[in-house]
Amino acid sequence: MSCVVMEPPIITEQSPRRVVVFPTDDVSLKCEASGKPEVQFRWTRDGILFKPREELGMIVNQVPHSGSFSITGNSSNFAQSFQGTYRCFASNKLGTAMSHEIQLMAEGTPKWPKETVKPVEVEEGESVILPCHPPPSAEPLRIYWMNSKILHIKQDERVTMGQNGNLYFANVLTSDNHSDYICHAHFPGTRTIIQKEPIDLRVKATNSMMDRKPHLLFPTNSSSHLVALQGQPLILECIAEGFPTPTIKWLRPSGPMPADRVTYQNHNKTLQLLNVGEEDDGEYRCLAENSLGSDRHAYYVTVEAAPYWLHKPQSHLYGPGETARLDCQVQGRPQPEVTWRINGIPVEELPAKILTPDNETYMAVQGSTAYLLCKAFGAPVPSVQWLDREGKTVLQDERFFPYTNGTLGIRDLQTNDTGHYFCQAANDQSNVTIVANLQVKDATRIMQGPRSAIEKRGSRVMFTCQASFDPSLQHSTTWRRDALDLQELGDSDKYFIEDERLVIHSLDYSDQGNYSCVASTKLDVVESRAELLVVGSPGPVPQLELSDHHLLKQSQVRLSWSPADDHNAPIEKYDIEFEDKEMAPEKWYSLGKVPGNQTSTTLKLSPYVHYTFRVTAINKYGPGEPSPDSETVVTPEAAPEKNPVDVKGEGNETNNMVITWKPLRWMDWNAPQVQYRVQWRPQKMQGAWQEQIVSDPFLVVSNTSTFVPYEIKVQTVNSQGKGPEPQITIGYSGEDYPQASPLLEPVKALNSSTVLVRWQSVDPAQVKGHLRGYNVTYWWEGSQRKHNKRHVHKGHVVVPANATSTILGGLRPYSSYWVEVQAFNGRGLGPASGMTFNTPEGVPGHPEALHLECQSDTSLLLHWQPPLSHNGVLTGYVLSYQPLNDGSKEQLSFDLPDPELRTHNLTNLSPRLRYRFQLQATTREGPGEAIVREGGTMALSGMPDFGNISAMAGENYSVVSWVPKEGQCNFGFQIWFKALGDEKLVARLPPQYVSYNQSSYTQWDLQPDTDYEIQLLKEQVLLHQMAVKTNGTVKDKEDTQVDSEARPMKDETFGEYSDNEEKAFGSSQPSLNGDIKPLGSDDSLADYGGSVDVQFNEDGSFIGQYSGKKEKEVAGGNDSSGATSPINPAGTLE
Repeated sequence: MSCVVMEPPIITEQSPRRVVVFPTDDVSLKCEASGKPEVQFRWTRDGILFKPREELGMIVNQVPHSGSFSITGNSSNFAQSFQGTYRCFASNKLGTAMSHEIQLMAEGTPKWPKETVKPVEVEEGESVILPCHPPPSAEPLRIYWMNSKILHIKQDERVTMGQNGNLYFANVLTSDNHSDYICHAHFPGTRTIIQKEPIDLRVKATNSMMDRKPHLLFPTNSSSHLVALQGQPLILECIAEGFPTPTIKWLRPSGPMPADRVTYQNHNKTLQLLNVGEEDDGEYRCLAENSLGSDRHAYYVTVEAAPYWLHKPQSHLYGPGETARLDCQVQGRPQPEVTWRINGIPVEELPAKILTPDNETYMAVQGSTAYLLCKAFGAPVPSVQWLDREGKTVLQDERFFPYTNGTLGIRDLQTNDTGHYFCQAANDQSNVTIVANLQVKDATRIMQGPRSAIEKRGSRVMFTCQASFDPSLQHSTTWRRDALDLQELGDSDKYFIEDERLVIHSLDYSDQGNYSCVASTKLDVVESRAELLVVGSPGPVPQLELSDHHLLKQSQVRLSWSPADDHNAPIEKYDIEFEDKEMAPEKWYSLGKVPGNQTSTTLKLSPYVHYTFRVTAINKYGPGEPSPDSETVVTPEAAPEKNPVDVKGEGNETNNMVITWKPLRWMDWNAPQVQYRVQWRPQKMQGAWQEQIVSDPFLVVSNTSTFVPYEIKVQTVNSQGKGPEPQITIGYSGEDYPQASPLLEPVKALNSSTVLVRWQSVDPAQVKGHLRGYNVTYWWEGSQRKHNKRHVHKGHVVVPANATSTILGGLRPYSSYWVEVQAFNGRGLGPASGMTFNTPEGVPGHPEALHLECQSDTSLLLHWQPPLSHNGVLTGYVLSYQPLNDGSKEQLSFDLPDPELRTHNLTNLSPRLRYRFQLQATTREGPGEAIVREGGTMALSGMPDFGNISAMAGENYSVVSWVPKEGQCNFGFQIWFKALGDEKLVARLPPQYVSYNQSSYTQWDLQPDTDYEIQLLKEQVLLHQMAVKTNGTVKDKEDTQVDSEARPMKDETFGEYSDNEEKAFGSSQPSLNGDIKPLGSDDSLADYGGSVDVQFNEDGSFIGQYSGKKEKEVAGGNDSSGATSPINPAGTLE
């Protein structure tokens, strides 16, 4: 069983839309179609059914299974009865296909209507129009003007045939007088040429042809409106009369002429515009001109377009129940009217339908324009309106505007525009509605965009871009340079992009341009742009040129150069340099600078120099690279123009004079070599000059008297001659040492450390040379209290020759000094004169080592050492103190008149107050600098605290250690080792006096394997008690004896028992009663073989020890801290 596929009719061939039938032609119309089942054809003429076979008296040929037919008539004009509009219909059971409309036109044999042609008479110089008026034709005609000899009438700017066929004379001449002007019309369709009756033109001659301004013969009015079809040519014409013969110009006020599509014909009287488009709308103006004036005509052209398909309906196959959509989009000018037919029958009534899907969601950003679609269909065409939820029109808001295709536009969107909008389409058949959902998002904004920058080459620049986005939208921020994404440039070393920042490293001039930050979502894109200028020193001058070589004889040449690239900073000047490759290769000298707007200069040159030039541009960022070297030019030799400078005459011996000068630079030689002519003679003796020519820049004149003045001249000489006459310089022969010493006057003391030294000037005759000044030497000989035995340091002061006194400062008060004064010249120092002087007494330095020791709750014992610098005879001390924390500013002060005093006990102090103590030493000149300490009594510190106290033992010794409490004042106490058991067998050890800040104590001479009770006592009050046992190993007494080299001598033992507690401190530590020898001005720290490390609490109490020892002292230290050993480390003190 075969399956037959059915096909609806499709027109496959048809006649053109316009058919012209001439008298000798048949009437033939074509219409072919395909389809299954077989297609049936029918025709209509002017909308009425037309059956070719039923036409009487005609021979009709119709092809089977075809709609085409032809009709042969029985007369030449039969076709005129068939003129009309035809349409072919091809049908089967699936539908009907319809051809386009075919316009059939019949044209008869052309004939010129009979008329009587009268002669045309005109006076010479006037204008005239010879009419043609050919018969009408459906096809374009060709018109020719000829004479009876079948010769074309010559046409030019004066004689012209218009598009209408008329012959125009702008002005006639007597030569135009002819009786056979004949218009010929050629009909291409009928292949026929017909001619009009000849026209007799009679021209009357005149002796005075009147000039007149132009006047348009065609068109005759001032303006006209034309319609041009898109894609077709447009022809505009202007023909004018006048004398002299006018010329024609064409203008387009609304814009430029499209030169590629415009041609001018017929001596510029015709403008032809090809392929007309919409952009050719507007005014075109022709202007006729001669020497007397002008005339014009304005063509207003409207471009229209025949309807054409934008989207032609396509055939589709649909199943039952499916929705069929046929798109028909056309364009034209004016807008075409669209009609639909079904099987050839016009569609006039279709219910309204909305083709846009329902419930579509549209998104847009604030401030933009949203477009909600609503494409409706129906017949009649439905009306479309947009409604809100309440059913009210939304067009009351001027921001809402509709389009003819049903789209609703909303401009300047706001957040509250978010919502549902309803599109309603209605005609007289139905009413349908869809909903459109609009979501208004926050617009993307760049809060802070990149800023334009000017940066130096080689530096870096950073652009920032801060943008805000709608949080519900995906977004991105990119950087562009000159519209290209930087990510695409791929230079990771050049560009660094992170956290909305763009950093460009190592800027070069190629990096300058426009940089933009682009922030985007799927709904909007915003961009912020900044310009980057890279500045720096100029580029190299590209080219040099030397000209005016003839000026080299005058030592001149003209140098020109091309401007350098200024690199965005104006060139301020050009530096011109030269090199002489013969005399100083690779060394450049500046010839000067010229302003930055100058690119040439005439250079003044020196004789005999091999000049090679280069030019460097300079702007505010510095000089650029120099230009390439110029060609080398050589200036001619010449006599010297300069003499040496800095001519001097000085002797280096007592009987000579050395004449020296600064040699000329080679560029001043003016020749290959140069020499010097040296002349000299004694001053004030007008005798002959002695002279000598030398090459070196010096000359030694021998056998002179000592220190005699000479007149000296030095002149430059070369192969071309001598330099200018030199100036005379005064020089001197050699100097001798000064022969006399200055006479010193008594030294005047200005204060205890400053004196004025004065002397009388030396007789110039005894100086034996130029007096250069005086040398003052002084040194300290010793204190007035005792003489100095140590090496002394000498001080020196150089005084100018015109001074006879000087001030010596920084001296030691109450001291003896020696001072010497010597005159000196260029040869050296003369004999010295000297004397001794004494500095007066001054105030002393500050006392050394002020310590505080707690005695009770109301008393303190102060210990000190005298000042290192007495600066006189000490007369005593001044002690001042005041409480710190009771608000009182009263200070108690009293004198301690005993200069040997080292301690003082203060009583009746407040137990709970902290004091500031100030101690000053005094001389007859008054008190000196103070030493200051702060502290309080025992009550302020609280009960003595032996924190972390511990004891360890060896065979014959024990070490007791404790950590002093911070803020606890220093005090003395006794430590007592008592043997437990049989006291007869163990020697009794006396209590030892110890300082609290000592931190540890070592007890020697203990018995092995013995228990000891350790008691800490102060004023018979037990402060602490503990026990320790020595090791049990027993050795011979000789073995247990400590070597004297490893243990201090008895008299230096810190822990020695004494009935007087004030004598408890040994010489290795500051004692409480000052028994150790004070470190004063008479002692040197060097005597102790090292430094002194003395530490104190905030209250000034002693907590340290001397770290240095005298050379005679053993290395083991003292008993108070023990020898440095694994069991008795030296680091027990903080």
